[in-house]
Amino acid sequence: MGFIGFVESRDQTHQSRERPRQRYHYLYIDESFFKPKIDHYCSHLALFSTLNINFFCFRSEFFVLMYMLVSTLKDSSNTMEKTKSVLRLIGRLVNEVVSFIVFSFLDLLDVFLCVGFKVVDFLIEAEWKPCYCSSAKEAIMSSGKILVSEQGESKIVCLSSSKLQLEEISDTLYTRPSLASEISKTTVDELKKLKVLDCRTKNNKQGKNGTRRSTFTINSTIIEFLQGKIGGHPTQHIPRWSDCDCKTCNSWSSSCKNSLYVKTEGARGKAVEDVLFIHGFLSSSVFWTETLFPNFSESTKSTHRLIAIDLLGFGRSPKPADSLYTLREHIDMIEEVIQQQKLKSFHIVAHSLGCILSLAIAARHPEAIKSLTLIAPPYFPAPKGEKATKYVMRRIAPRRVWPLISFGASLTCWYEHIARTVCLLICKNHQLWESIAKLVTRNRMRTYLIESFFCHTFNAGWHTLHNIIFGTASKIESYLDIVRNQSTCNVTIFHGKDDELIPVECSHAIQSKVPRALVKEIENKDHITIVVGRQKAFARELEEIWKRSSTSTH
Repeated sequence: MGFIGFVESRDQTHQSRERPRQRYHYLYIDESFFKPKIDHYCSHLALFSTLNINFFCFRSEFFVLMYMLVSTLKDSSNTMEKTKSVLRLIGRLVNEVVSFIVFSFLDLLDVFLCVGFKVVDFLIEAEWKPCYCSSAKEAIMSSGKILVSEQGESKIVCLSSSKLQLEEISDTLYTRPSLASEISKTTVDELKKLKVLDCRTKNNKQGKNGTRRSTFTINSTIIEFLQGKIGGHPTQHIPRWSDCDCKTCNSWSSSCKNSLYVKTEGARGKAVEDVLFIHGFLSSSVFWTETLFPNFSESTKSTHRLIAIDLLGFGRSPKPADSLYTLREHIDMIEEVIQQQKLKSFHIVAHSLGCILSLAIAARHPEAIKSLTLIAPPYFPAPKGEKATKYVMRRIAPRRVWPLISFGASLTCWYEHIARTVCLLICKNHQLWESIAKLVTRNRMRTYLIESFFCHTFNAGWHTLHNIIFGTASKIESYLDIVRNQSTCNVTIFHGKDDELIPVECSHAIQSKVPRALVKEIENKDHITIVVGRQKAFARELEEIWKRSSTSTH
């Protein structure tokens, strides 16, 4: 047995206002386990996923990798195999060290960008815009909303011109550990020890003596907001200075209808079958209309109505600045399309984020779904005792510089102001990037993916990421239970074996919950090329699924 040391974890279930209790564990690992096959090591590193993302977590995984490396070097097995394993371990060690340095720098950079954006927002828009660097209560109240919290879960009362609704928000919006937050906490603790903050400490103690209750606070801002919203006239949409104001992104603002953009092709009439296409995160309906729609056979187009939508906040659909882009908002907008298009029974094809929304729709209307086709579904069953939202966030955005897609996901997920900067540079200027792409390729390249990926606002992308992909992590299992027990639709799942963002294990996890689901792994394809680049073959596969589903229902 080899002794490594002690590692620190924090009690995730502790609900009081006190600091989380620290627990210390002694970790012993059998040397016989560490063989030169690196693939076996990866699964056991999941032990450390429960640790906080801080320096101690980095040290823990670093110690384990070092121990693996030493154990591998001691092994007297095949020299070639040992060399490969050593090189892989060294690569992982380098990735760990570089990632720690890079993300420590990004933690601090995000703080400076926070101050910078607040100043620019005030100069251009004449008001301080709240951000999620603040505490949940401070940010929500400063934004003119009502916070309702119960047992660690937060909901917000949102107001529109005609109704008042309770929205669920993800805790990952506010609780994202970073070097800056750790330093600030340590500083506050030291100041308390020096009795600089005695006054605040006494107030906190007074609050702790009572029982924890739901908080429901209303101030004058809320009263004015209620008076202006309820029964008032909808305000005219004005894009933020950091968002794109082109005709494509803001085409919805000139329409009197506040509904999703819908692209429809194929047959029309009572005898046709309907297919609803739901795109993924940072995408739009052109992901389907430019790839699959032209490749469906004439017979399919004569018997099927193909309906592709732009989700709320993406493409040509509405992008309300005051929306939190919660699950209810997204589902309500999709169901409005279902009613407008008079869809009684239909097929669903969904990619990535769209898979979560399609499962929620299938759970609401289990009898209406003819077939459910999921592409790279982000389903990560959380281990027992783990907070599902934070677990999924760590899996999708592991704070690593390699692979690059994980680095990009980590930037988008962990850093609000860095993500806004990227959106300012790319999304606001997507027409410029499209022109550059055409110039460089001499118009040989179709630039629909640029429109697909970049036609959204920062507010839409940030809130959809946290409130849907992370915030619904604990709900997906219940959706799958309904699909398994109350629906008879065929479930088919496609997943690229080279997908480094959403691993194939996610699809097999769904299959374990819905045994009739068929999982198809596609060689040499990733999160995007599972569709783009093989659209003809995928169109044929979809036609076969619809044909088989229609036959089974008759």
